[in-house]
Amino acid sequence: IGIILQAFHLLPTMTALENVAVPMELAGLDDPFGRARAELERVGLAARTGHYPVQLSGGEQQRVAIARALAPQPMLLFADEPTGNLDVTTGTQIMDLLFARQKDSGASLFVITHDAALAARCARVIDMRDGQIVSDTGQLSR
Repeated sequence: IGIILQAFHLLPTMTALENVAVPMELAGLDDPFGRARAELERVGLAARTGHYPVQLSGGEQQRVAIARALAPQPMLLFADEPTGNLDVTTGTQIMDLLFARQKDSGASLFVITHDAALAARCARVIDMRDGQIVSDTGQLSR
C-alpha cells in the first residue's frame, strides 16, 4: 500500500533520497537507493536528492512524499490531495505519472481531492458532502 498524505511526514535529518529509500530498505526491498533515485527523477527532483526537507519548497517536499509512496510499486495507492502544493503544470505532470503507473501496473488508485478537473480524470467519482455520499458515478467495468 502506498499513501500520499497532505502532511508529508519527511524526516528532517534525512535527505530527499534517504526519505524515499529508507522505508524500502527497512521493508527489505531490493535496491532501495536505486529505486529511490529513479522515482525522484520521475517526479522531477533528480537534482535535489541530496537536499534536506528544510532546503526544499513545499511543492518539492510533496513530490518527495509522492516518490516515497510510488517507489515500492504498490498495488494500492491512496492519494490525499496529491497536487495541493503543486503549481498547475507540475500537478498535471504528477497526475499523469500516477494515472500512467495505475494503467501500467494494474494498481488501484484512490484520489481524494477538491479539484473538479482532477476528479473528472478518474474512472469513478464518489462525491461526499458533510460525511454523506451525494453522488456516485457507478461501478467500474472489469
